[in-house]
Amino acid sequence: MKDYNDFFDEMIDVDDEAEVEGEELLDEEGEYEGDEDEDEEDDDLAAVVRTAVLRKNDLLALLSLKATPEGGQIVRYDPRQRLPSMQRYETEEEALRWFARSLATSRRNGWAVVYDGAPLVG
Repeated sequence: MKDYNDFFDEMIDVDDEAEVEGEELLDEEGEYEGDEDEDEEDDDLAAVVRTAVLRKNDLLALLSLKATPEGGQIVRYDPRQRLPSMQRYETEEEALRWFARSLATSRRNGWAVVYDGAPLVG
């Protein structure tokens, strides 16, 4: 991995060709011309989204979970590491279990939980 951005491209599955194809679907106002059914499909999958902000001395860390019945992922930002890390899980239950385990391990290692809940907006 020679380029810093390569990590993020790989982490969020960026496909440059898909971006070009997606731009072709935009109408004159910049909105997608696709079916409205896609939005309804997303609503059917109830996602569990949870964020934990941790503090130790003068450091802040972030642990984030997004899980659906199709699987889940945990993103961990540790200020002592150069890059954030992400782990994917095949089931929602597995992702929830590893999130709880990671949070418990952080507490045992001296991190205090400042916030644990839904992501804050604003």
